[in-house]
Amino acid sequence: MQKQNKTVLITGAGGGIGRATVELFAEKGWRVIGVDRAPYGDGFPGNGSFIQADISHTAELEKIFTEIQASTPSLGALINNAAVQVAKPLVETTVEEWDGVMASNLRSAFLFMKLTYPLFKAAAGGAIVNVSSVHAIQTSMNIAAYAASKGGLLALTRAMAIEFASDNIRVNAILPGAVDTPMLRAGLDRGHVGKGDMQSRLDNLARKTVNGRVGKPSEIAHAIYFLADNEQSSFMTGQAMVVDGGATARLSTE
Repeated sequence: MQKQNKTVLITGAGGGIGRATVELFAEKGWRVIGVDRAPYGDGFPGNGSFIQADISHTAELEKIFTEIQASTPSLGALINNAAVQVAKPLVETTVEEWDGVMASNLRSAFLFMKLTYPLFKAAAGGAIVNVSSVHAIQTSMNIAAYAASKGGLLALTRAMAIEFASDNIRVNAILPGAVDTPMLRAGLDRGHVGKGDMQSRLDNLARKTVNGRVGKPSEIAHAIYFLADNEQSSFMTGQAMVVDGGATARLSTE
């Protein structure tokens, strides 16, 4: 097996799952390039580089890739993790909100794939991991734009895997369930897990999983790393890996 280039690009690097993924790849010896619209703060890996930019704005992509190309001639992995969520009824969702979710969650993955393709070619292959969601396969009230974007990302994963197989680029998706991140906590006011305080809502959510708890960002990071690492998942491409504490395994009527 060809040795994998050890440079990874992670979008949404400053969020809950993104930050855990940055830390894990750095710990495993990868050089990390991170992108996020918010400042990362202290602690970004010293041998890597962080780019503050909003990937939903196509005008900023040129800036992003100018900096990426200046720092690395090739790429071993791309983690399309950046996402936003609008939690409101579909009929109350504005066109601007819908388009913003699609731009951040789906269009960005398409554009990052196009722009990083030459870097993967220079490395003679690599891996792309698209961070989708269990909402791509089973969803709930008042989160339609997010669910649609994550379903589209799952379909895009399969298409990318087929098109890039001849270039030795594997493409898989990870579908996290309930993970304790700022995005999850912000969305717990939709009423689907009760109306109590934050801890009560988290406890109610935990009871909906088979494991009886909410996931940790580090657990998703390890699953992402598995899909990105050619030594561990070399025969996987075009697949959806659900990491949800067993929530989607249980019948909703039970």
